[in-house]
Amino acid sequence: MRKVLVITYYWPPAGGPGVQRWLKFVKYLKDFGVEPVLYIPENPHYPMLDESFANDVPKDIKIYKHRIKEPYRIASLFSSKKTKSISSGIIQSKNQSFIEKILLWVRGNLFIPDARKFWVKPSVNYLKDVLDKEGIDTIITTGPPHSVHLIGYYLKQSMTLNWLADFRDPWTTIGYHKKLKLTTSAEKKHKKLEADVLNAANKIIVTSNTTKEEFKRITDKPIQVITNGFDGEVVNAKQLDSRFTISHIGSLLSGRNPIKLWEVLAELVQENQDFKKALMLQFIGVVSDEILATITEVGLQDYIEVVGYVSHQKALEYQKASQVLLLVEIDSQDTIGIIPGKLFEYMAAKRPLLGVGPRDWEVAGIVKETNTGSIFNHSDDIALKNVLLSWFENYRKGELMITSSNIEQYSRRELTRKLAEYI
Repeated sequence: MRKVLVITYYWPPAGGPGVQRWLKFVKYLKDFGVEPVLYIPENPHYPMLDESFANDVPKDIKIYKHRIKEPYRIASLFSSKKTKSISSGIIQSKNQSFIEKILLWVRGNLFIPDARKFWVKPSVNYLKDVLDKEGIDTIITTGPPHSVHLIGYYLKQSMTLNWLADFRDPWTTIGYHKKLKLTTSAEKKHKKLEADVLNAANKIIVTSNTTKEEFKRITDKPIQVITNGFDGEVVNAKQLDSRFTISHIGSLLSGRNPIKLWEVLAELVQENQDFKKALMLQFIGVVSDEILATITEVGLQDYIEVVGYVSHQKALEYQKASQVLLLVEIDSQDTIGIIPGKLFEYMAAKRPLLGVGPRDWEVAGIVKETNTGSIFNHSDDIALKNVLLSWFENYRKGELMITSSNIEQYSRRELTRKLAEYI
């Protein structure tokens, strides 16, 4: 069985989407003739925790750990709330405090490519012995944080290795990158490091065709699209919510604010008494204050339920019980290739998916192919309103459902098969 070293920052008890991709790959890799050996930080600073993920860690996996120096620990002394938000990717675009502006500038210009950069050098020195000891000649790095890729970059320079760089998100075109108040010099450094990694790796893995095309303009190395996916069986919920719940699972960032959706819902509340009695906006996870303020401005404050962060297992339960599942992405050309991991779990929940995102969003093609919902642009209103009314009428009749197809290709096990073949 071929051994590979997987180098990742996020691992249980970390919560959120960043941990799930490689947790699930590691869970199934042995089924396809690949034995993963793991390298993770010994003392990480995770903004979210989810102890339930530990249940998916294979009992026999070998894990190596090394200490990391975390600037976020120091930053939290000045503002723990702002530090946690920034490290989670929640960046307010309006009414930023002075301390938030300073933290963003420092994060973008002094910690390049990111605040985990101090793990790179000690990890390279430590892993040389690990690779020799284990007889491993294939390594996989996954980011963000993209500083993890620099571990692979420097190991590759000093050893004969087969290196695969996995990009769960883009590097310099990710949504929050432009909010880091980068100087021209810092921007050039980010782009240079990105190009260095892409051209030094033997193979590259991305989660969308858009990112693949973006990277093909920087490198001629092989690039494979392996999306995120869902784990477990695809089954209908035993009991749906009695209210007409429109639920968003995960972090809802400021830039993703679907203003037109809130306005359309406010109109429906005014025009339709039954809709007014039934509507509930349910947020499972972190929600930007700006988004909550917008919902209040349009008069929907009485229809909000903010549940907050819950375990992944609990989130799956909320998904399956919801009437409609909301997926939102920033309205920008830079985000057309962002395919949120929650998309695939939404699909497995077998509830109608309501998406609001940029024009030509890659998600739209997946949703259409699998017949799992409807996707709209941020400027759409009439078509959005018509679909919501149609779904609401089906909800009243107890007939709101979808007939999905071709979603098994996005199961974690099938995606791991694809990964093993690529390795």
